[in-house]
Amino acid sequence: MTAAALSPQAPTDAPDAGPAARTRAEREVLKLEKRLARQVGQAIGDFNMIEAGDRVMVCLSGGKDSYALLDVLMKLQARAPVPFELVAVNLDQKQPGFPAEVLPNYLAGLGIEHHIETQDTYSIVKAKIPEGKTTCSLCSRLRRGILYSVARRLKCNKIALGHHRDDMLQTFFLNMFFGGKLKGMPPKLASDNGEFIVIRPLAYVDERDLVAWAEHRQFPIIPCNLCGSQENLQRKQIGDMLREWQRKYPGRIENMFAALQNVVPSHLMDASLHDFRHLKATGVFDANGDKAFDEDRFPMPTIPSLVEA
Repeated sequence: MTAAALSPQAPTDAPDAGPAARTRAEREVLKLEKRLARQVGQAIGDFNMIEAGDRVMVCLSGGKDSYALLDVLMKLQARAPVPFELVAVNLDQKQPGFPAEVLPNYLAGLGIEHHIETQDTYSIVKAKIPEGKTTCSLCSRLRRGILYSVARRLKCNKIALGHHRDDMLQTFFLNMFFGGKLKGMPPKLASDNGEFIVIRPLAYVDERDLVAWAEHRQFPIIPCNLCGSQENLQRKQIGDMLREWQRKYPGRIENMFAALQNVVPSHLMDASLHDFRHLKATGVFDANGDKAFDEDRFPMPTIPSLVEA
């Protein structure tokens, strides 16, 4: 969705079409900015992502999502009730043609503390992964280890990533379809070594809003030639499937995302989450009804953080 698509177009032959259109566009952009700030603030509050005294490393890839993440966090930091620090970090993986000057210039212009880490993971990935195979797994492992090391050197205790609502849903279906697990992408978790807390403040944000915000803010987007060119990625297939579902059945994305926050372990089949083996009849009436024979009636879920103001 482009910024132009955010507002209806006035007839071009109307005398005041230009000013009227600009006024509507400005209102829509203001609504978008407020929505992004509200949803990010809601996610931070719901999951206690940022606390007083935190030093947050914001991972900046050069894509629309991480640019928006840094942008919104800086706005929230300016009016936050508790003090916390932000450090923008980019990992230059030495991809051919990578415009190394773009991010340092952009971050210097913002006046924010930042660090560019240069590590040639590109050569490692290309040497280890056969041509035509997806590079995501190895690239991700290498990048994660380097970012942990950088966070340690910069004395950061939180690491903020730019994954949004659609990424979380895609990960859930990827794990279910290809990994045989009901596993998603958590909004907050401890790092493998227990040293850091990884947070995803964009957890409630619709990707379409990030596209619109990136266009409005004119972020200097840097394409990823290592993974972005792999058109047959499983994640891309899942993304296309979800977009098609949303097109045919508006609201389905919202319902599926709400389901990630409304888990009923007794109605799944994981014995580690529910004690099926020792389940006995109690002889006591359940005031909530007979859950063993659920009716096929599904009320629309409501997630306050996603409701338009």
